[in-house]
Amino acid sequence: RLLGAVRRRFAAGGPAAGLECFRTYHFRIHDVVLDPHLQGFQQRKKLTMMEIPSIFIPEDWSFTFYEGLNRHPDSIFRDKTVAELGCGNGWISIALAEKWCPSKVYGLDINPRAIKIAWINLYLNALDDDGLPIYDAEGKTLLDRVEFYESDLLSYCRDNKIELDRIVGCIPQILNPNPEAMSKIVTENSSEEFLYSLSNYCALQGFVEDQFGLGLIARAVEEGISVIKPSGLMVFNMGGRPGQGVCERLFLRRGFRINKLWQTKIMQAADTDISALVEIEKNSRHRFEFFMDLVGDQPVCARTAWAYMKSGGRISHALSVYSCQLRQPNQVKKIFEFLKDGFHEVSSSLDLSFDDDSVADEKIPFLAYLASFLQENTSNPCEPPAGCLNFRNLVAGFMKSYHHIPLTPDNVVVFPSRAVAIENALRLFSPGLAIVDEHLTRHLPKQWLTSLAIEESNHAKDTVTVIEAPRQSDLLIELIRKLKPQVVVTGMAQFEAITSAAFVNLLSVTKDVGSRLLLDISEHLELSSLPSSNGVLKYLAGKTLPSHAAILCGLVKNQVYSDLEVAFAISEDPTVYKALSQTIELLEGHTSVISQHYYGCLFHELLAFQIGDRHPQQEREPAEVISKEMIGFSNSAMSTLEGAEFFVPGSKESGVIHMDLDRSFLPVPSAVNASIFESFVRQNITDSETDVRSSIQQLVKDSYGFSADSCSEIIYGNTCLALFNKLVLCCMQEQGTLLFPLGTNGHYVNAAKFVNATTLTIPTKADSGFKIEPSVLADALEKVSQPWVYISGPTINPTGFLYSDDDIAELLSVCAKYGARVVIDTSSSGLEFQAAGCSQWNLEKCLSNFPKLESATQHVEVHFQETAGS
Repeated sequence: RLLGAVRRRFAAGGPAAGLECFRTYHFRIHDVVLDPHLQGFQQRKKLTMMEIPSIFIPEDWSFTFYEGLNRHPDSIFRDKTVAELGCGNGWISIALAEKWCPSKVYGLDINPRAIKIAWINLYLNALDDDGLPIYDAEGKTLLDRVEFYESDLLSYCRDNKIELDRIVGCIPQILNPNPEAMSKIVTENSSEEFLYSLSNYCALQGFVEDQFGLGLIARAVEEGISVIKPSGLMVFNMGGRPGQGVCERLFLRRGFRINKLWQTKIMQAADTDISALVEIEKNSRHRFEFFMDLVGDQPVCARTAWAYMKSGGRISHALSVYSCQLRQPNQVKKIFEFLKDGFHEVSSSLDLSFDDDSVADEKIPFLAYLASFLQENTSNPCEPPAGCLNFRNLVAGFMKSYHHIPLTPDNVVVFPSRAVAIENALRLFSPGLAIVDEHLTRHLPKQWLTSLAIEESNHAKDTVTVIEAPRQSDLLIELIRKLKPQVVVTGMAQFEAITSAAFVNLLSVTKDVGSRLLLDISEHLELSSLPSSNGVLKYLAGKTLPSHAAILCGLVKNQVYSDLEVAFAISEDPTVYKALSQTIELLEGHTSVISQHYYGCLFHELLAFQIGDRHPQQEREPAEVISKEMIGFSNSAMSTLEGAEFFVPGSKESGVIHMDLDRSFLPVPSAVNASIFESFVRQNITDSETDVRSSIQQLVKDSYGFSADSCSEIIYGNTCLALFNKLVLCCMQEQGTLLFPLGTNGHYVNAAKFVNATTLTIPTKADSGFKIEPSVLADALEKVSQPWVYISGPTINPTGFLYSDDDIAELLSVCAKYGARVVIDTSSSGLEFQAAGCSQWNLEKCLSNFPKLESATQHVEVHFQETAGS
């Protein structure tokens, strides 16, 4: 009825008649006086505004906000698309359009009555006293520039796919003391009190900032990321009650750069209940910031402020206006798109705040890539063990673009780390004597460093002896000439890496004595668009790498994740490349795909801006023919590599089905993707958060009924194969024999044979799913001293049959009788169905039933090998 009457009065007598209509209906009409010295208001010194009780009336909060907007230059809003959140009666939206001439201002508010009043106020100020439109210098009216819509924050813009240049908002920051009241459905028929509370209070929004009353702003910011243009700005009023650091972190951790435009103190509204803040202080260590009156500079907590206010005192708080802009908008948008798609719980861990722009430039693009990768891949991608093809392409591309070395992906083998690469290379050749740079021996097996058997005759036994060597090239060359080792692993001093001379001398001396050379350049390779000179890479730009030499590089120089490492080896000998690729598959399984993606992002950033193939590749001199016989692969390695089935990417002819968990085509659970993303997006993770010991103990107890006490040792590995090979080495140190059931995991058997471990096969039958029969196991154990028995269970790989609780109890009883160590591989278990008659394992009960045997050698020791990473 009111709107109909207003329209009729406007048509008949203009705004003056419309105002009289409002007064007839007892609405309050007042003027918002704008400072006459502000540019653009010479002709209009004030706005005429109508108020109703259910709308938050203009006061210090909104006036301070407008002052903050005024700190921007005139061009900041001109011809831009703007949304104002919590527009109320619309005065700021109208003032924005009046002063800065934006192309469109969308005033948005969840209160339906506020939108009606805002439209009325728009008409009051868009027409003159005769009811005619007021045109600006561009021939437009306020009616052309401003629209008001009922909207829960930015839902109107999202639903209508409106992209915004600017988002401004002055929205509530106090939690409602009566949360149930905020759950009511908002309608035009809602009570005045309820609609007014929407202007004064906010409800819980499901963000970590809820505890400070900032949840509504946090949601507005995240919604704004999806609709704002890359160059867009957001401007928000921020009450300083939670503390300036908390207010600023809300923006910083979401990837914004911030600028504090204006700050003042305002009196705390007498009708705003701060008891919710007192309750937060009671239950946490956080303290809010209030001030006594407007002149106090020393902040007091909410509890003190509440008591002071109850006793008749007046309290104030700081009020700031922040302007913020995304530092890498396209990437941050991808991150939040991922979080919005079912991963909202991770958003509380998000931290995109950086003191150093170079760190942000490295981390944010990777997080955007990781978000896209996890979103697009419903199952784990099947990548070659030699390394992701895309990553090897990027390494080859970097070498070609920056160092003019024409490598291909088939010249690059990827390893989890530099230490793994060195150990695997030494196991492949199994030299009787190897000289290794003293800086690179830290992770090598201790027995290699303590062995003194350096005679040539010992090489037939596939033993390895390592001698530490100085890095200085002249001393190293002298040592090589005297000792004539089969393998040399070394780095280079910084001053010697500048030119190619030291590298040429090393190539020459190792060729003369018949040594394989593995040269580490990790310290000298720079992932930079302006890499410094490197003598080794200069050499490779002009000459092919000789077949007896390989280059090793460990990538550890990232600025974000100090423990994230990937290494790669370069070889231009196809035989060596193939053998190294197969060795990594047997001994490690694979290198972390996500670690490769991280460094792949760095390589991609260095290559993305370049125009490809601008410079013709210069002809390289062919490598010298190595006349002297070099050490070949060890006997055990040769026989294993010839007989094993290896992964062939894209091959449809191979009859081998790879059942490794890392090549599963099953969908990755969303909780796993969320955990992966959270682990990379977090900062300042404490040691206690990364200690998974208690979780593993609980898992083993719940799944298998085995209690691991505080004395039990838990060893971690990157993959199941990496863990298994550590156990194989323990067995070899004891001069033990590994017993494998016939039909078991072929890669494990081949891995044991590769390192020349003593193995024995336990006969099994296909019709029983390759289960180990207790009597057959007893017969096998009678013939072996120091036995180690491998059992895949509860699920038997590869048949899927199950060992019941009684089955495993009987097998462990036999092992106890003969003093065997037992390795239980559960990596294929965990998803089994509870078949009839198959009860869950209770190993604790089973082991407690064994009699205490008198002989100290008669015991059973159980080693669990869980899934990759534990």
